[in-house]
Amino acid sequence: MTQPDFTNRRYLDAIADHVVIYDGAMGTSIQSLNLTADDFGGERTNGCNDYLVITRPDVIEEIHASFLTVGSEVIETNTFRANRLTLAEYGLGDRVLEINRAAAQLARRVADRFAAKTGISRYVAGSIGPSGKLPSSDDPDLGNITFDALAEVFYEQAQGLVEGGVDVLLLETSQDILEVRAAVVGINRYFADAGIRIPLQAQITLDTSGRMLFGTDIASALATLEALPIDVIGLNCSTGPEHMAEPVRYLVEHSTRPISVLPNAGLPINVEGEAVYPMQPDPFAHMMSEFVDWGVNVVGGCCGTTPAHLEKLIAQVKGAPDSARAPLSRQPATEPVASSGMRATALRQSPPPTLIGERLNSQGSRKIKRLLLDEDYDGILQVAQDQVDAGAHILDVCVALTERADEAEQMKKVVKKLAMGIEVPLMIDSTEADVIEAALSLYPGRGLINSINLENGRERIDAVLPIALKHGAAVVALTIDQRGMAKTAERKVEVAQAIYDIAVNEYGLAPHDLIFDDLTFTLATGDPEMAASGVETIEGIRRIKAALPGVLTSLGVSNVSFGLSQPARAVLNSVFLYHCVEAGLDMAIVNPVHITPYAEIPDEQRALADDLIFNRHPDALARFIQYFEQHDVDSAADEKADPTADMTAEEALHWQIVHRKKEGVEALIDDCLTRQDAVGVLNNVLLPAMKEVGDKFGEGKLILPFVLQSAEVMKKSVAYLENFLERKEGTSKGIVVLATVYGDVHDIGKNLVRTILSNNGYTVHDLGKQVPANRIIDAAIEHEADAIGLSALLVSTSKQMPLVVNELARRGIEIPVLIGGAAINRAFGRRILFLEDDSTPYPAGVYYCKDAFEGLAVMDQLSDPARRATLLEQIVGEAYAEAGKPRPVVRERRPDEARSTIGPAPDIPAPPFWGARAVLDIPLDSVFPYIHKPELFRLSWGARNAHGEEWERLQAEFEARLGRMKKAATADSTLRPQAVYGYFPAQADGETLVIYDPNGYASGGALEEIARFTFPRQPFGEHLCLADYFAPVGGDRVDVCPLQVVTVGTQATEVFDRLQRQNEYTEAYFFHGLAVQTAEATATYINRHINRELGIPVERGKRYSWGYPACPDLEDHATLFRLLPAEERLGMSLTAAYQLVPEQSTAAIVVHHPDAKYYSVGISRAEQLADA
Repeated sequence: MTQPDFTNRRYLDAIADHVVIYDGAMGTSIQSLNLTADDFGGERTNGCNDYLVITRPDVIEEIHASFLTVGSEVIETNTFRANRLTLAEYGLGDRVLEINRAAAQLARRVADRFAAKTGISRYVAGSIGPSGKLPSSDDPDLGNITFDALAEVFYEQAQGLVEGGVDVLLLETSQDILEVRAAVVGINRYFADAGIRIPLQAQITLDTSGRMLFGTDIASALATLEALPIDVIGLNCSTGPEHMAEPVRYLVEHSTRPISVLPNAGLPINVEGEAVYPMQPDPFAHMMSEFVDWGVNVVGGCCGTTPAHLEKLIAQVKGAPDSARAPLSRQPATEPVASSGMRATALRQSPPPTLIGERLNSQGSRKIKRLLLDEDYDGILQVAQDQVDAGAHILDVCVALTERADEAEQMKKVVKKLAMGIEVPLMIDSTEADVIEAALSLYPGRGLINSINLENGRERIDAVLPIALKHGAAVVALTIDQRGMAKTAERKVEVAQAIYDIAVNEYGLAPHDLIFDDLTFTLATGDPEMAASGVETIEGIRRIKAALPGVLTSLGVSNVSFGLSQPARAVLNSVFLYHCVEAGLDMAIVNPVHITPYAEIPDEQRALADDLIFNRHPDALARFIQYFEQHDVDSAADEKADPTADMTAEEALHWQIVHRKKEGVEALIDDCLTRQDAVGVLNNVLLPAMKEVGDKFGEGKLILPFVLQSAEVMKKSVAYLENFLERKEGTSKGIVVLATVYGDVHDIGKNLVRTILSNNGYTVHDLGKQVPANRIIDAAIEHEADAIGLSALLVSTSKQMPLVVNELARRGIEIPVLIGGAAINRAFGRRILFLEDDSTPYPAGVYYCKDAFEGLAVMDQLSDPARRATLLEQIVGEAYAEAGKPRPVVRERRPDEARSTIGPAPDIPAPPFWGARAVLDIPLDSVFPYIHKPELFRLSWGARNAHGEEWERLQAEFEARLGRMKKAATADSTLRPQAVYGYFPAQADGETLVIYDPNGYASGGALEEIARFTFPRQPFGEHLCLADYFAPVGGDRVDVCPLQVVTVGTQATEVFDRLQRQNEYTEAYFFHGLAVQTAEATATYINRHINRELGIPVERGKRYSWGYPACPDLEDHATLFRLLPAEERLGMSLTAAYQLVPEQSTAAIVVHHPDAKYYSVGISRAEQLADA
């Protein structure tokens, strides 16, 4: 499609002259006016913002004027959703041209009026938002539209806007890169039909991870956009500028087009049902000005940006509305690229070549042919993934079959499947233009076409090149003309030049989008005429690169060895590829598995291959074939050796448990059972394997997630083995009752103990979490338990453990008690061994276990009467020895009236409201950036002791896992950050913070007490107390006390419990860790939001959660729940021990005082345990 010359390019001229500044948010401005249904023309069209240009043009004119008044140069038409599909939802689908014309004319009048008044040129951008369809999706509704039908939707809207007088068409907030391609095609089709052309600006939207809706990163998006007739490329919406820095930096460094950036005023949060954009004008303007410093040409605002934001931005960027700032000159680094719907791939790899996987070709792979005939598209996807795993950078896809006549339909199904599952670009390989068109119309990336030639004159080129230009695809050209395949270097260059003249000089294809395959022929026939074909191909590559600067070269390498044995083919392909690359080959169609690095090929084999390729001897072929007939040569394609190949079944089963391999354990167990019974397999194979896992974990050689994976293999093995275990008494090694103690809702550690014990031959009755002492004891009696296991995370709940021990003693029950958890240590276990009534040791013993494997070791000793007595004597002796030591010196506490020297805060910020609000829909993309990865990876995910290379490897694995889990959490809504927070008038009364009624204070300054929080004071040092950070009672200042409660929702608990029930312990462990850290990140996010609302730096002050030293009393949660509607709005509750439910929640008091810091009240954990 030939593009007409610009009929209006004054917008591009302005960009070339100076940095251009847009307006701000149209939609947010409309929402702030609280319009009624009558304003929108009635109930049927209520909420249709675009229709306001017909029903209330005065409102839209006023909004345009508000931005022009502060100095904006460009205003966007109020047509974001004014396309046929979205207007049809309001019964306005037949008024697209009318509404768009009216909107453009309205904006044009206002812009021209301000230009005449101020002498500053003003421009109108025709806003074109998404269609509401997602063509990349496989959703039957959202994806149910063809490429050309979608292009027609954008054609129509562009027509109305251009006829109304806009200066530039603005494709904005694009989520699907395939829709962008369709829009560009439709708009340029309108330009061609109307003989009109104005600039086209395309802006995509990225989430906080830097990707579009279907995972397209900025490099992939740019690869697609740069190949299309677009004049300005940019970003808008979705996030604030703080999340755009890296994508903007990439555009500045790589885009050859002017760059636009129009972010939101931060990520929105839902406060009481209203979207609030938290970024204030000053930080917005500062960050946007920095983008201009980098080389951005166009800046402005999107959702949440007001005239105040734009006024600050204009002042920051150019000083005054009538000033101008010259754009920064950039020298972008460009390279030929292709892209999938997810990421970009350089067509010139360093080191070369770019490897094009050849196995997805029905003409060369029997397996692919069979899968196509069976319509096994999942099988095809697996072959594709295998090619990528083997190193392919691009995948060649051919589905032509003589047995079927529906090549286009099959190609569409294959491309759709691969586009959603493979991250490397696709090369569409077909002789039929309609098949290529069908494939590229579905493919979201920038693909390649294989191929064009001159075999039938210009027929194929003229059919394919328009498709390539329409979709921005690169093209492979074969050196074939009407005289046949070019066999000499001279002829190869001659044909290449002819194709180049048509493709580049006539059609305007960029040279780097033309990839010449100068053909290679088999050297295995012995035909003297073809003996030098290898040399000619190599020389042809060299000459084409020299004669046609900028073009790329490719080659189907494996053709050179067709007809030889597999080992011989692997060597010849590898050596031939090496020489072609030396001559300048950029890309090679190969099976990467069959390629061996040149240096790794034995000298003798290399010499024989060189003789054949360069035709050095008449008998070169015979000598080459003879060598491989006489020598047993392994090819690169041979599968890697199975590490268990030489092992017995017992050894292999042991190895698979240790190395976390589930596949095939049943067959190995069957083999083992031919030599020993099921109990023998359990005791001699499975349990020793888990012991090795435990030993490695104890030595720090395995992290907890790997232990859980081994436990899953063990679980699968035990479940299968149970089919062969006799159901008789004595099969179990022992019975254990497990529980998390009363008041404690944390049970992941206890669950790990359950898994390890149950998979090692013990019968475990898990009572769950928050279990009262009497229920634990009753269950132990009911199940005739051999031991009781207790877990506690908190110091406060660990007090339940001695209650259980003493109650057992009072009832005369002697069952060993195993204890563990983050809140306790070995010394604690020794202390609670002594009974409260007579200070004698509990007869059955209390055994501290630092982890699940120590718990297993203790159970194994308790199960053996002789070892049990020895162990009991040991722990009693240790407890007496510790009790005989002098008690720790307790620091002398100062009198209660001691007070810190903390001075008053320099200012008391004014809150935006008094009382409480709910934030019910916080985007995960807003929260995830605040996850503290070191804490997630090292503490929650178990890499605490990893260092050096091991840490680097785990960090990379965890980063990848975190990315996957973030996507899943967002897609499945398994984590739903929510919060209640509020501002309360408060004053300090000694160690007590008095909270006043916010309504009374807001209405008349009344100080009516409604709650109190009392905090401990440091007994020494600075004598700090949280109350000291607030203005005191009796003074002339009333302070503000922000309070917050956050949660990631009950869904998180439900998902965790479901994974546990399904024995997916590894996934449960990782999910639990992410949920906990997401709750912490949500707390940080709300804390920062509070500071922003208070107008103070986000880093100022501190957040204190109950249960920590400065505010240890969990009973205060009840008071907090009276002040904030956590139960009513978030569905949260408190346990009888005042723990938050759901577990993945936090509550805090926010202190705004700039000197606030974290501190201890002077009691160490050991002292706390001693007092327990």
